Amino acid sequence: MPPSVPPPSSPPAHAEPVPSPLSPPAPGESAPPPGATLPTSGAAHRLRVALLMAGSCLPILGAVLIAPVLPKMQDHFADVPGAAALVPMALTVPALALGLLAPFAGVIVDRLGRKRLLIVATVLYAVFGTAPLWLESLGAIVASRALVGIAEAAIMTCCTTLIGDYYSGRMRDRYLALQTMCASASATAFFVIGGAAGSAGWRTPFWIYAVSLLIAPLMAIGLPKPTTSAAAAAEDGVSTDATGITATAVASKHPFPFRQLAGICGLTVFGALVFYAVPVEMAYLLDDLGVTATSVIGPATAIASAATVAGAITFAKLSGAPAPRLPLVFALCAAGFAVMWLANSAPLLIAGAVLNCLGTGLLLPSLLTIAMSKLDFADRGRGTGLWTASFFIGQFICPLMLIAAESALGTLAAAVGLLGLASAVVAAGLFLAARRGAPAVAPLPQ
Repeated sequence: MPPSVPPPSSPPAHAEPVPSPLSPPAPGESAPPPGATLPTSGAAHRLRVALLMAGSCLPILGAVLIAPVLPKMQDHFADVPGAAALVPMALTVPALALGLLAPFAGVIVDRLGRKRLLIVATVLYAVFGTAPLWLESLGAIVASRALVGIAEAAIMTCCTTLIGDYYSGRMRDRYLALQTMCASASATAFFVIGGAAGSAGWRTPFWIYAVSLLIAPLMAIGLPKPTTSAAAAAEDGVSTDATGITATAVASKHPFPFRQLAGICGLTVFGALVFYAVPVEMAYLLDDLGVTATSVIGPATAIASAATVAGAITFAKLSGAPAPRLPLVFALCAAGFAVMWLANSAPLLIAGAVLNCLGTGLLLPSLLTIAMSKLDFADRGRGTGLWTASFFIGQFICPLMLIAAESALGTLAAAVGLLGLASAVVAAGLFLAARRGAPAVAPLPQ
């Protein structure tokens, strides 16, 4: 599915290797490692992780599922005035609604609680998502898609906030990387599923939104309610029992870190432009090179998506804080864009896309980890909402920015090259800021 410069989180309090997110527990392992508010092994743990990852994939489903059936929708509503603009909006308006409303979802998360809002939003996701099955008006369908975006804002904010509540340190970093991996892999899978379902009619893919009705009851059962004391323990390294309740409550109170979040949220908007450039424009770039066969375009896009997953896996295996690596990550993305700009053949274009997507796979969890490091329990919902809004606003404006650049420069490849140049400038700026020792996105002390 999203994704700045000194250390984002406290170093792990133990030297032992952290288990893989979904790995089975080692023999005799029962107590959670330092910095974890809940046990990190066993069936309950694996269910908890699976539910958070499944919830995180729902907004990705909304973004790509109906893309393959847009031409059929266009034909069905050909006689409707404004259909040429309204049909594409059915795909993009959820991301816009998500980006605009995620900060408000974050406020509600902090006031009403993460779990309650997540369950309600997951049920509403199915209600709004399946609405086009019986709606006949194109305007009503677009409105229902906006409501899907509202539900997605709550779901994405809650899932990411709960990851921050349940885990800390290296464990949190790994699960945020896993979230990126699942989102990237699911995007490819949902595109294929949407295309297959669309062969039965343009309305058929909307049935898939009902899957959230299966997930919501499991969330009610399998996700524990986080507590302020448990989350504070995760930040301070205080040991917890199996229920996640600390022996000593340790909660600090400070003003919401708007100023500290401003830098990372601004960088995240640009990071989203970088992240979505290849998925959005790959088919058009191949078409400009004379490659129009879907048998080539599909696998090429899948290879790029796999590179994003590989980058996220690499992030999970790296030690140390992600912030000092950001200049190199942006430079890697810039190099990929440069190769794509200069490519005169499909293999070279795909190679550039892979290079870029390796960078974006590292970029998204790095940005999210840095943002999470600035937030305590009381602020985490609002902070996560602001970060989520920044990322999805960047997603929404990505194609608009590239279209404008293409219009000014003459070719889409040149527009991608310009984005690569901007990425290189950002990489240089972050590097120089780190050298000066006064980065604008330093984390708050925990």
